[in-house]
Amino acid sequence: MDTLVERLRAVQVSSLCDADKGLAVVDPAIRAMVPEVSFAGPAFTLLAYDDHLPVLVALRAAEPGSVLVVATNSLRKAVSGELFATEAVRRGIAAIVIDGYCRDLRGLRRIGLPVHARGTTPMSGTTRDPGTFGREVLLGRVRVSPGDLVVGDDDGLVVGPRERFAAAIDAAEEIERAEQALLAGMAQGTPLHDMTTVDAHVAALRREEPSTLSFTV
Repeated sequence: MDTLVERLRAVQVSSLCDADKGLAVVDPAIRAMVPEVSFAGPAFTLLAYDDHLPVLVALRAAEPGSVLVVATNSLRKAVSGELFATEAVRRGIAAIVIDGYCRDLRGLRRIGLPVHARGTTPMSGTTRDPGTFGREVLLGRVRVSPGDLVVGDDDGLVVGPRERFAAAIDAAEEIERAEQALLAGMAQGTPLHDMTTVDAHVAALRREEPSTLSFTV
């Protein structure tokens, strides 16, 4: 079991971004097609230019736990759908992420595999390209190398080398712990402002002094 991947799957992408402000965030136009699911895993990169045959080949070639990262050169036909998502679940693939389009949205939501894409279209591509795999690709203007970790949820996607996430995960988990304490406090009637340093922070900024907003829980 990959402990880091398990920990990444358990935190929100927003917490990772708070823990490391420099993480590479994928273009938010590539968004979750299936709500309320999250994933993390190493990238299996491929090119699929209006042709879904490369994705079919990749489903068998990728290791279980991988995230299929599909570059499409901004073309407009669907390169994945319900059948591929079903096979991905059977193979243990963590997610399919497409800088392009998918289809069969109702089926994708029923299956529950995390799928991120720019949207849906009913028209699929050809099956003539045997595929190009294992190269650096562009995913929403972010360069993704084979083996980079990809982490996603409803808020979006972040990508980076394993060591970058390893350095951020402790802080991300602490952020989530503090946020849960804030939510619990508000549920008991405590104002959010009373659980932060907002007043001291604003006062320091007005004095043009360095300051950082923080939680007190």
